[in-house]
Amino acid sequence: MAIEAVIWDFGGVLTDSPFVAFNRFEAERGLPRDFLRSVNARNHLDNAWARFERSEIGLDAFDAAFRAESAALGHPVNGKDVIALLAGRLRPEMVDALKACKARLKVGCITNNVAAGEGPTMVPGDIEGGKALAAGVAEVFALFDHVIESSRAGLRKPDPRIYRLACDALGVLPENAVYIDDLGINLKPARELGMTTIKVADPAAALAELEAAVGFPLR
Repeated sequence: MAIEAVIWDFGGVLTDSPFVAFNRFEAERGLPRDFLRSVNARNHLDNAWARFERSEIGLDAFDAAFRAESAALGHPVNGKDVIALLAGRLRPEMVDALKACKARLKVGCITNNVAAGEGPTMVPGDIEGGKALAAGVAEVFALFDHVIESSRAGLRKPDPRIYRLACDALGVLPENAVYIDDLGINLKPARELGMTTIKVADPAAALAELEAAVGFPLR
C-alpha cells in the first residue's frame, strides 16, 4: 500500500546519537563501554529511565533510582550526570529529508523525553548547547503535523499504544506509515503493527531505505 506518512524518532535520528556522549562519559570515568546502555536495558519497561520518561518520577527521584540501579551492576552513576548527556546536534541531512517528506506526505514524531525543566528535552529553551540549537530544534518541531512526547503522553516507546496514537492523530493506517528510529527495540512493535520500519545506524544508509520506501528523492 502507498506510504502516506513518515513518523520520526528525534534523538539519534534527527540529532546525533546520545550513545556517542554515553561512550565518551564512560571512557572519562573508567566505566565499561556501553555500561549506561546496559543499565537502561535492564527492566526496560519499568526501570528508572522508563518511569522518568513517563513523568512518573521527577529528576531527584530519577537521580537516586538510576544510581541504585547502576550500583547494583557494579558502578554507581548519578542519574543527573546521565541526563546531562542527552542533548545532541541536529543532523542537517536528516532535517532536509524531513522537509522533503513534509512537502508530499504527513509527518509526525514520537519521542521518549523528560519533562521540561527536568533535563534536556525537545522543548525549545531546555536544550543544552545554546540559543541557536534551541531555535533550530523549534524550527524542526514546527514541521511536524503531530508530536507525541512520552513525558506528556504518559506512554513511552516501545509501548504499542504510542504508535497507534501517532497513526490515529495523522489519520493513517499503520501499513501506510513509515517509522524511523535508532533503536531496534522501538522498531519492533511498530513493525508488528504493520508499519514499514527503518533503523538509523548510518544516516546515509537509512536515508537510502527511506527513499525506497516513499518513492521519491530526499537528498
